[in-house]
Amino acid sequence: MAFARTCAVALVGVEGVVVEVQADLEPGVAAFSLVGLADKSLSESRDRVRAAVINSGAEWPQKKLTVGLSPAAVPKCGSGFDLAVACAVLAAAERIDPRAIADLMMIGELALDGRVRPVRGVLPAVLTAADAGYRQVVVPEQAAAEAALVPDVSVLGVRSLRQLIALLADEPVPDEPSTGDPGPGGSRVALGPGWGFPQPAGLYCAAGVGQAVPDLSDVSGQRLARRALEVAAAGRHHLLFKGPPGAGKTMLAERLPGLLPPLTHQESLEVTAVHSVCGSLPAGRPLIDRPPYCAPHHSASMASLVGGGTGVPRPGAMSLAHHGVLFIDEAAEMNSQVLDALRQPLESGHVVVARAAGAMRMPARVLLVLAANPCPCGRHGAPGGECECLPATVRRYRARLSGPLLDRIDLRVMVEPVSRAELVASGGGGESTAVVAERVLAARERAAARYGAAPWSANGEVPGHELRSRWAPLPGALARAEQDMDRGLLTARGLDRVLRVAWTVADLVGHDRPTAEDVDAALELRTGVRRGAGVAGSLP
Repeated sequence: MAFARTCAVALVGVEGVVVEVQADLEPGVAAFSLVGLADKSLSESRDRVRAAVINSGAEWPQKKLTVGLSPAAVPKCGSGFDLAVACAVLAAAERIDPRAIADLMMIGELALDGRVRPVRGVLPAVLTAADAGYRQVVVPEQAAAEAALVPDVSVLGVRSLRQLIALLADEPVPDEPSTGDPGPGGSRVALGPGWGFPQPAGLYCAAGVGQAVPDLSDVSGQRLARRALEVAAAGRHHLLFKGPPGAGKTMLAERLPGLLPPLTHQESLEVTAVHSVCGSLPAGRPLIDRPPYCAPHHSASMASLVGGGTGVPRPGAMSLAHHGVLFIDEAAEMNSQVLDALRQPLESGHVVVARAAGAMRMPARVLLVLAANPCPCGRHGAPGGECECLPATVRRYRARLSGPLLDRIDLRVMVEPVSRAELVASGGGGESTAVVAERVLAARERAAARYGAAPWSANGEVPGHELRSRWAPLPGALARAEQDMDRGLLTARGLDRVLRVAWTVADLVGHDRPTAEDVDAALELRTGVRRGAGVAGSLP
């Protein structure tokens, strides 16, 4: 009996499980059995692996072959196990030393001619391997830069199974045609430090590619909406724009990502892992270092928005916008049940989707921006608008944004139509994104210094009881907000959110603690009712 083992990773959402790939050869009629709860695409690896091994110049063992994927109770899907299965079979057949692959983590799909093709989810798979103690990982050459983002892990990027066999058997590495962008230096084999192979080194990597972000100076007028955008960015507060068509709601939302600070390294890894699983990483950009922006159509289904689907659930738009902006235009046109599915993730920062094939926990800490018209025709309440919608129709239209969902929205701003004078005025666009982003970054730094080692970095994430007990505003500052709560205009959650916004306003203007003026500004941004000096008098 001949036996060999190596390792791969089974992904469930953005979380992985280390899988031991075992190959056993016994005398008997030639057969290939694959066991371990494999899905259809993984079961088909038997044909891919056999053809790849033969076309790579190796001999296929003519014995009874059993490949086991352990733990057997974990569902396994996808073609990323091909490379591990092929090497385990070759090691069991003594083509390569079984000891050479016992501590390796292998990820990659095999083409029939032996080429190693990239797969989705390389980054979360390598993160799982690193957490499990593995320090050497084999991946397709095109994914080597993505895998190299994980610290303290040596990454070997290969173009073909033939190259990998030669490396593991300490033989000359054959020259293979490129299967994609070879990266800087055009090295035939991407070899990370610590491997000890006497072959040409040079880690395969690709530089990040910047993307142009629309500038806030393009927006004419809209002083209140611009201030709300700045507060939302500074404190990670959810935002609702209400107003007639053409007022600039979408234009404002598209400029919000440019106001957000760059992602930290840990946040970048989390965001990149989600996009890697979904196969949406930009070409030549292994690490996403800017907050993502996701704007699904209002006809999106619940599965596409929060995650799900048939079989093993997949991440949705909320997870793709993790640590970034999720913008839903024409929110009142969306199915109310789909919108209400956002409520729990907005509070917890993650989505848990349970299906018969398994449960998946996906990150979903987003800054939500909703945009809605006042009525189906969009002219309700507009001067000279001549709205033809019946009152009952307007009520039903607005009721699609449920009370519990709106209670989780910190800022609710009416976006009025831009006047002709504001539109044609020279230089009427106001401050640029760069100027506002500097104030946002300064406010974020004040908040981070205040919370220190606490698990929050932005005001919109801090629980209300913590703000009331440890970081209370000035005495009497909450008087008007408490009066609104007594009159039923604010819920307990609403009062907490007003306090969070007040702290953000205070950080933007440089106050050590929120004043009554800061709380008035927060109330105006939440209710639309002008209080005291209002936003214009409280913010720069």
